[in-house]
Amino acid sequence: MLGEFSPSHWLIVAIVVVLLFGSKKLPDAARAIGRSMRILKSETQGLHDDPAPAPAAEAIPPAAPDDARDKLDRAARLREEAARIESAASTAPAASTASTGKSA
Repeated sequence: MLGEFSPSHWLIVAIVVVLLFGSKKLPDAARAIGRSMRILKSETQGLHDDPAPAPAAEAIPPAAPDDARDKLDRAARLREEAARIESAASTAPAASTASTGKSA
């Protein structure tokens, strides 16, 4: 019958395997296959045991409203200071020429 292995079929398969791999390499090959099977089994169990990962949205804490307000206040102070410096710089050359009496 097709698909059924009788003992004579298994004997032929065993002889072919011994001829292909040699009798000295068969124990090492069996050990390597056993290790690979154990590793595969432990990894698949590890996949089932792992908890579900946390959503990415929880990883980044939301900014506190006070932080945003502090940043806006600091930006406003910097703009005011920049405006003061610009106005002082624009009036300084006119004041220095007026005090010396020279015209540009």
